[in-house]
Amino acid sequence: MSDATPLTDHGVFDVAAHAARLPEAATTLVADHRFTDDPAASARVFRVYRPTPPHSHASCDEYLYALSGRCRMKFGDEPAIEVGPGTLVFFKRGVVHSVPEILEEPMVFLSVDTPRREPRDIRFVEAGTGTPDTFINQQD
Repeated sequence: MSDATPLTDHGVFDVAAHAARLPEAATTLVADHRFTDDPAASARVFRVYRPTPPHSHASCDEYLYALSGRCRMKFGDEPAIEVGPGTLVFFKRGVVHSVPEILEEPMVFLSVDTPRREPRDIRFVEAGTGTPDTFINQQD
């Protein structure tokens, strides 16, 4: 588990500083740092290192704000779209999504998950394409 802030009534976080501390490389597809881990919502910053296979989450809706980099994202059977700095992406729990291509690194997102996203909540569409352990590495 990361050093996410315990339940409090407010918080101030230096998102850029935490994004800069994410590792340059990772053995997992994604590395993240959690700012909050409240039952109502979690907030985190994460970097995508390699394309991610189609997957979904059962526990939350996600709001992803691209801080840096560019990638293609795919939702269900829709055509892939380009996402870059300043883009806000939203999808509900259960929506299959992926990052089939990273166009420019580092690909870093600020994420707000409502309600809280359980760290191991990931369901891959195709068996054998990943596990929670190969998908994400949580940073302190």
